[in-house]
Amino acid sequence: MTLANKSKKDIISDFSKDGKNTGGKNTGSTEVQCALMTKKIEDLTNHLKTHKKDFSSRRSLLILVGKRRRLLDYLKSNSSSSYDDLIKKLNIRK
Repeated sequence: MTLANKSKKDIISDFSKDGKNTGGKNTGSTEVQCALMTKKIEDLTNHLKTHKKDFSSRRSLLILVGKRRRLLDYLKSNSSSSYDDLIKKLNIRK
């Protein structure tokens, strides 16, 4: 499942360190990557609620959750204040 181009640009501009003024060109930052993964995780979760036996999508979901977890651990070790801000913005628990 891929994200729509408009929603992806919106997420990038919201979570980019550059801010909304530059159009969010910093797509490689940890915050942006975690935000994009969170959106994909939400989409996959909704898909799996209706298609319970789709095991390949379930595996993709577990892989994405693991990648996001590792990125969040990295962010927490380097900058705990930005980690706390990101957790609140994304509304995820840890």
